[in-house]
Amino acid sequence: MTAQALAERTGIRTPRIRAFVEDGAGGPVHPTEQELAELAEALGLPLPEVLHAAQVPAPA
Repeated sequence: MTAQALAERTGIRTPRIRAFVEDGAGGPVHPTEQELAELAEALGLPLPEVLHAAQVPAPA
């Protein structure tokens, strides 16, 4: 899936998605918890694992 396709599916701007992909969780642009949830859903990934990978505590 391209950054553009993911942006269209989630509503997150393409440059932000590219920054997440290129720089990862340690980069200067950090996704919000809402963006992580949208990305997890769009990619069919379990949210707790996405939050863990991004070093964000999972909701209780």
